[in-house]
Amino acid sequence: QVQLVESGGGLVQPGGSLGLSCAASGRAFTILVMRWYRQAPGKPRELVATLTGDSVTNYADSVKGRFAISRDNAKNTLYLQMNSLKPEDTARYYCNVAYKDASTATINAWGQGTQVTVSS
Repeated sequence: QVQLVESGGGLVQPGGSLGLSCAASGRAFTILVMRWYRQAPGKPRELVATLTGDSVTNYADSVKGRFAISRDNAKNTLYLQMNSLKPEDTARYYCNVAYKDASTATINAWGQGTQVTVSS
């Protein structure tokens, strides 16, 4: 199975930038899609950014032009670069990887999340 560990969250002022990392370990036969989600208190979990196995990216309208999802295969790490941060970006951010294992079963792996707080 794949294990995910997020890092990079913290406190940042509005207009600032922050980079999140999601380190992956374990074995995956085929990566289907990699995603970043976020969840603020009292709000449902929201899909923020998607990176497919074909390297196609998609973003929520609320973050388009400000966030960028990427991966470093050599480091087995998924990234989310967040620029021009707004208070409404405050949330706990989670990485998610959907993959097929050797038995062809589809698995969703989740990290524990990292808190991002945007405040002056």
